Amino acid sequence: MKTTIVGRKCTPKESFKDHADKKLAKIDKFFGGEGNAKITASVNKNNTTTVELTVQNNGLFFRSQATDPDMTAALDKCVDNLIRQIRKNKTKVEKKIKSGNFDALIPDAPAVEEEVEYKIERQKNIVIKPQTVDEAILQMNLLEHDFYLFENIDTGDINVVYARKEGGYGLLEPEKE
Repeated sequence: MKTTIVGRKCTPKESFKDHADKKLAKIDKFFGGEGNAKITASVNKNNTTTVELTVQNNGLFFRSQATDPDMTAALDKCVDNLIRQIRKNKTKVEKKIKSGNFDALIPDAPAVEEEVEYKIERQKNIVIKPQTVDEAILQMNLLEHDFYLFENIDTGDINVVYARKEGGYGLLEPEKE
């Protein structure tokens, strides 16, 4: 698995990088050595560290974030959370990455008789008009939504703005593979 480690407001030590390699080996077995992992570590104002782990393989994305005073402990929490996500979605993940050895890797995972279908509770058609990012955020706030889909006037692409749990806003922009 190709691993990228990025530090925001900090520089991860070599010992953290070694620890990350060991911990990612636990996840790597699910993907047969293929895939990309990105670890972003940042130091917060209250002397805690937030570690964000994103693993991508065959179009599937797994993401986990944890905060702890110790950077390696935060990483451990992220890895454990990702393994839980994989176990929870075992059947769907197995079909997507076509790895027939999931039962051997996750023997304690609950057996799934039928694949769970996601039920769409509501479908809504919306008119998308060209807007700036600031106009989209304003519209989202006026509608009291957590996210808002719009056509970015600067790029012509469909984008999504969203309110982040930590405060502030995020912007999702499409990227071609």
